Amino acid sequence: MQNQPILVVDDEAQGRTALSRVLNQSGYNVDSVTGGVEALNKFKENDYGLVIADVGMPEMSGIELLDKVKKLSQDVPVIMVTGHGTVNNAVEAMQKGALDYILKPFSSKTIETAVKRAGLSSNGGAKPKPGINQLCVGKKDKEIITRDEKLINILKLAKNIASSNATVLIQGESGTGKELLASFIHQHGRGNKAPYVAVNCAALPDSLAESELFGHEKGSFTGAVVRRMGKFEMASEGTIVLDEISEMTLPLQAKILRVLQEREIDRVGGNKTVPINARVIAISNIDLKSAVKKGKFREDLFYRVNVVALTIPPLRRRRDDIPLLAEYFLEKHSRNNNKEKPQLHLPRNSARQLSCLPSPPLN
Repeated sequence: MQNQPILVVDDEAQGRTALSRVLNQSGYNVDSVTGGVEALNKFKENDYGLVIADVGMPEMSGIELLDKVKKLSQDVPVIMVTGHGTVNNAVEAMQKGALDYILKPFSSKTIETAVKRAGLSSNGGAKPKPGINQLCVGKKDKEIITRDEKLINILKLAKNIASSNATVLIQGESGTGKELLASFIHQHGRGNKAPYVAVNCAALPDSLAESELFGHEKGSFTGAVVRRMGKFEMASEGTIVLDEISEMTLPLQAKILRVLQEREIDRVGGNKTVPINARVIAISNIDLKSAVKKGKFREDLFYRVNVVALTIPPLRRRRDDIPLLAEYFLEKHSRNNNKEKPQLHLPRNSARQLSCLPSPPLN
């Protein structure tokens, strides 16, 4: 795909000229047209490495053009640009195969970065490699929305290890989305049909913790009128998430260590072991290494859960995500409360790109 030009489609002369100038200055060959019909004719006649199209155009919208381009060639990446973006528009564009969704006004660096992500270099084209750049992934009620490169790389790693049985440790400050990441790993590994069991370790009463986790036999203690399955058994063939694992008492930590070592549990009052095959994901909002040094967390258990370590950066270190999340929550809560979505006005020099990619292939 060497020396393939970029097709720019925008009915507004100012936007079309600005895009073409930025790309030409970066060393790309550019063809520009004023509408979707002309763009399709050009696309059929020429071998383009990338299409950049405005969303709001007469006769044929950018979304319609995207759909038609993808029917002609799935391999050619398409970037959408717009001056009036919403999360719903971004979702629709990404569902139809758009690589990126960029809000006007944009900087030259934004465009250059997006084009490079499409797999193009200024000395020629290259077939885009599958992957993710900006995304909204997960189940509808457990979406991860980001455009931060560090978090995207974490998601790529999470996707790569999702199908394995490796125990995962997810760390990060409160509110960073650790449980969302655990759900993401489950969805890309065990899938919708397998159980997903989350346990809040901080809320486990000391007297009932073992029964909750490992189950109990009938008559094993006062009130145990029937045999009860514990969380580890409930998660059979699926995933068990031990949230706030650092809040477990040291004696309970010792029992969890044995479960991870032997892959079996003992029901309270039982006389035989029960094998378990659930994927274990541990979550902590404190640094477990520091907890080990302070004697609050067992060192041997730390090494057992720290097989694959993922640390989610806080939002203050993902500043580009702030406008994206603000738009998302404005739209979500406006819809839930039957209110018109207020407009979010951002400084011109702030990060204003929106992007949302539902359940993309993370290769």
